[in-house]
Amino acid sequence: MSLAPPRASTAEVTDSMLRRTADRVAPLSDARLRHLLADCVYQERKRFAAMKRPFAEPDLAERGAVEAAARALRGNRNDVEDALFGLVRRYTHEVHNEFSDRTYGFATKLLPGMLTRLLTSAGPMELLAGEFDPTARLRIEGPTERILKLAQNHTLVLAPTHLSNLDSPLLGFGIYKAGLPPFIYGAGLNLFTNPAMSFFMSRLGAYTVDRRKKHKLYKTVLKDYSVDSIGRGRHSLFFPGGTRSRSGEVEPSVKKGLLGTAIAAWQEGLRHERPRPEVLVVPCTLSYALVLEADTLIEDALKDSGKSRFIITDDEFSEPRTIARFARKVLDLDASVLVRFGQPLDLLGNPVDDEGRSLDVDGTTFDRRDYVCDRAGKVVADPQRDRVYTQRLADQIVGAWHSDNVPLSTHIAAYAAWHQLRQARPELDTWQVVFLEGKERLVPRKKVLEAIDRLLAAIHDAAQGGRISPALLPDGPSRSEAVLDHAIDRFSRFHREPAIANARDKGARAVSISPRVCLYYSNRLEHYGFEQAARGTRPLPTASAS
Repeated sequence: MSLAPPRASTAEVTDSMLRRTADRVAPLSDARLRHLLADCVYQERKRFAAMKRPFAEPDLAERGAVEAAARALRGNRNDVEDALFGLVRRYTHEVHNEFSDRTYGFATKLLPGMLTRLLTSAGPMELLAGEFDPTARLRIEGPTERILKLAQNHTLVLAPTHLSNLDSPLLGFGIYKAGLPPFIYGAGLNLFTNPAMSFFMSRLGAYTVDRRKKHKLYKTVLKDYSVDSIGRGRHSLFFPGGTRSRSGEVEPSVKKGLLGTAIAAWQEGLRHERPRPEVLVVPCTLSYALVLEADTLIEDALKDSGKSRFIITDDEFSEPRTIARFARKVLDLDASVLVRFGQPLDLLGNPVDDEGRSLDVDGTTFDRRDYVCDRAGKVVADPQRDRVYTQRLADQIVGAWHSDNVPLSTHIAAYAAWHQLRQARPELDTWQVVFLEGKERLVPRKKVLEAIDRLLAAIHDAAQGGRISPALLPDGPSRSEAVLDHAIDRFSRFHREPAIANARDKGARAVSISPRVCLYYSNRLEHYGFEQAARGTRPLPTASAS
């Protein structure tokens, strides 16, 4: 069986998208049809008004298309439909990129060193220079052989956590390293500004998503594209959390729009009796020792502007030199990035066996088609039912993310240090703590070490109960000393102001904390109830604890 996803030309995909649009707009009243186009015109004009002048050539072309749509609103229904179809055609051409077997083979043969050069080179020829292998530091865990077997008869949807703009290329290489088939995935338009990165991403399964476009028509095109791709048997990767986690937390909830496209594609496949209609979801949890955009993301979270700023365009990822420095100093560290693939789920949120059959709570197999089909085996349309199934699937994915989360030294040390800083200043709220300066940021090293000991015991208990994965700890005669020193070393590798550092004027007696960055990394262990352990209300572990 070929690993490559089924190929689809731009013309084939465009025809399919136009048919879907025609089926959708046919029953709409004239008023609703005009409202759909008017919303597009209004939102796009608003976006263009906020953009810097002069416009780039692609933006000028888009602006012209929007103004043509505005003129169509003054015409009859045919004029409005023609304008809608014209925009759908334009958006489809923008979104779709054709997978290239040749480029995929080329990229995988040159895998050592490719990632850094992919991120930092200015042109395709520069990809052949240098010697550096960050992919050797990717740690892959999970039932990859089982997932590969299921991929032979099922279309897979990979649902990972989202921390950094590095996630997409790292996951792409992680998927290859795990021996899994290629996945298509949506990548932000800003990631295609690097010519070399654009060249490869567009041929390795990435399709383009312009998160600046917020109107319903564009979002519908993205959803239809996802349904169409999954329906064609193309394994798909998308981030159910939406944008990057601003706070650094494992996402406590997901956006269900794209998950709903998997359910729609499954039912569409059953309805049209396609040879391979079954779709499974694989949760995936990413763990980073360091995150390139940590400073910017936590700043955005603290300002509570993540709701309005759906995409950050001026963060560290937009600076090629910063990416290069990060890659050189961080991605060659041991266990710097961990990718854990979770157990596959059906689209109702149930676990499946090795053949992909759904399992109930007792481990008994059942036919999941019975939940969407009538007694004659015909799919029954029921949007309310599908929303319930999507919510249940979303809950199971979030649960898998948290149970598969692997605590690293930077998370553990930051969590212990942050809560010790908070405990030392109980009269201050989070906003006030992050503005502490100088000696106000000092915490006795002994207290941090004791907090780490308690936290490790709490993580151990939670891992025993399946609520989190066992911590990945550095070697050392003292666990807490090893964790703290390892974390301090990691933090010093990249961040201008490390989350934790040894206090220069206090010898080995105190550590200095950068509250914002420390909060970001500590948030990776939120939602587990570890606060008591970190703050000292839980007794110190006994010698038997491991």
